[in-house]
Amino acid sequence: WFANFKSISTALLFCLTVLIDPIRVTGEHDKPNFVLMMVDDLGIGDVGCYGNDTIRTPNIDRLAQEGVKLTQHIAAAPLCTPSRTAFMTGRYALRSGMASPGRAQVILFLAGSGGLPPNETTFAKLLQKEGYTTGIVGKWHLGVNCEHRTDHCHLPNNHGFDYFYGLPFTYFKNCLPGEGTDVLADVQEALRDVTVLLGLAAVTLTAARIAGLLAVSPRLVAAPALLCLLALSVWYMPFQRLQTWNCIVMRNGDVVEQPLDSDALTGRLVDEAEGFLERHQHKPFLLFLSLAHVHTPLFRSKTFAGRSKHGLYGDNVEEVDWIIGRAVGAVEKLGLSNKTLMYFTSDHGGHIEDNERGGWNGIYRGGKAMGGWEGGIRVPGLFRWTGRLPAGRVIDEPTSLMDVFPTVVGLAGGELPTDRLVDGRDLLPLLEGRAERSEHEFMFHYCGTYLNAVRWRPPDGDTVFKAHLFTPNFFPEGAGGCHDIKICRCHGSFVTYHDPPLLFDLARDPSESTPLTPQSEPRYTEVLRRIAKATVEHRKTLTPVPSQMSWSKMLWRPWLQPCCGTFPFCSCSESKSMNL
Repeated sequence: WFANFKSISTALLFCLTVLIDPIRVTGEHDKPNFVLMMVDDLGIGDVGCYGNDTIRTPNIDRLAQEGVKLTQHIAAAPLCTPSRTAFMTGRYALRSGMASPGRAQVILFLAGSGGLPPNETTFAKLLQKEGYTTGIVGKWHLGVNCEHRTDHCHLPNNHGFDYFYGLPFTYFKNCLPGEGTDVLADVQEALRDVTVLLGLAAVTLTAARIAGLLAVSPRLVAAPALLCLLALSVWYMPFQRLQTWNCIVMRNGDVVEQPLDSDALTGRLVDEAEGFLERHQHKPFLLFLSLAHVHTPLFRSKTFAGRSKHGLYGDNVEEVDWIIGRAVGAVEKLGLSNKTLMYFTSDHGGHIEDNERGGWNGIYRGGKAMGGWEGGIRVPGLFRWTGRLPAGRVIDEPTSLMDVFPTVVGLAGGELPTDRLVDGRDLLPLLEGRAERSEHEFMFHYCGTYLNAVRWRPPDGDTVFKAHLFTPNFFPEGAGGCHDIKICRCHGSFVTYHDPPLLFDLARDPSESTPLTPQSEPRYTEVLRRIAKATVEHRKTLTPVPSQMSWSKMLWRPWLQPCCGTFPFCSCSESKSMNL
């Protein structure tokens, strides 16, 4: 009797569960999944479907063939930290305090206290409210801690991501011995020189005192010695240990590898991405696959060595294409293509001052860190959703990486925040062909905290105007970049202001080679007037917020340093992936 009662009870409980929670039992749901894929420093000209014929990118090109290609897809900033902030929040980075007025435009040390403020709203936070499981695999670069080593106030897990595996910083030159440094190289050199000079002064005074050549007091000898030790500590601890301090891998809040093993990194990121998809295939999910490629130093995978006609950089792009193919293949293998929106882009343009190690921005002028020049902000934009988006559609309208925020939130059934201004616009009407024009009449391009350029898409015709308020000073004169300082800056003597602004018609001159004049453009005066009026209105929407990019928040603090083991003896490693 008890056995029969138990069987009946179990059956009734199962039926009740099906009625109450059909998603969990059947594995079916009507919400779309999202796989967002972003490459680091990839130029728009590096991809086959955007015109490259020396690098093979069949998997990326397939996304364009089977989905929608955006040709005027714009990053909100030409550098990692502010661009990714805008992408995550749908808002210009200035609104979050994630833009800098000085030379340091990105987070430099994991042990700084600046980062994406906890009160910001990411698309991941809003999707969590709609029942989504959210994950990020790869690069973050939006901060870690606020007040102590384990508060993790800036990490993805505090910004709506259930799962994080990857680099809380970025993959940069210091991660690979012999590649040089990306962090304040001139400051490091000055500190080193000061250390050497003070050391020589201390040794000289000591020798002179011992030999009786000078009547030197012990205090005078001790002063340069102490200053030498101070300069040495300031130089050595944050700068000479950057491979250990910044080049780490974390899983959620735990450091699992310090320093990272670059040879195994790619395979592990692929493993983690595929594992996330497999674990969460039966319920709505969002995966942000944020690649460490193709930021320098470039990866040296034996599998892809020498495969492209574009040297080591081309090999890295072809490896990116392989990674994208694995992600697309995983979605297809799980039978999720018809219910998954896949998106591919770069956080900004290629770094052209890196010579053959940097990206190619096609016909567009400028590159990474060059404010509003097209080469630094026009990026690939591909959307594929089998059965929902038309295959092969090409959209020439201005769109933004910030548009992903409202598009994803809307498709997930969520609501946009009403307590703050969202700068992104829902792309779905454009993607599906229900709209022909962008909702962005004006777009504003920042270099740090400075408004650098303004884009205007008039309601009539196909024209897109862009006015540059200032431009970076290239070196040598006539070159395409700032080859003296390796990365352009946004202030002071590093830029030239234009009055009136330099005005271009991007529809006729996408390379921004010939500024318009009153003689060449009948609407010249009207265009500048409309842009000036829009700029005034835009600035009215900006409210002061605490800066996250000030020196007081950027500089290294030992008590904020992520560490596995006992600080400062931080060291741990993970097993290698079998994928590569």
